Amino acid sequence: MSTALPPRFDVTRAEIERVVARFYAAVRAHPGLGPVFAVHVDDWPAHEEKVTRFWANTILHERSYDGSPMMAHIKAGNVKPGMFSTWLALFDRVLEEELHPDQAAAWSALAHRIGRSLRAGVTERETLAGGVPKLR
Repeated sequence: MSTALPPRFDVTRAEIERVVARFYAAVRAHPGLGPVFAVHVDDWPAHEEKVTRFWANTILHERSYDGSPMMAHIKAGNVKPGMFSTWLALFDRVLEEELHPDQAAAWSALAHRIGRSLRAGVTERETLAGGVPKLR
């Protein structure tokens, strides 16, 4: 008897790999996001493989990812709350270009939910009690 969970939606690991590769090619070329990532990523193939494992874990339940996206984004220091809308818009564009509409919509909804959580974590880092912005 298998206890494996079914995928959250219909997508293959190969499609995940393709989306991640296309997304990070777009990130590297983006005037706002490219420099933010360039400070932290010196091995793009390794980074893309790690992010592929994250999505394969999240969507396909592969159990191949062991990182913490929240901590990575908080520790980066140069990730600001306003960047997430740009990140998600770029990700949505890649999803629409690479996948069928139903796949793109399902993955987009998941990415936006995760993005809201990551944005909240980064916002917490950027504010003091009561929502007062940290200025230093």
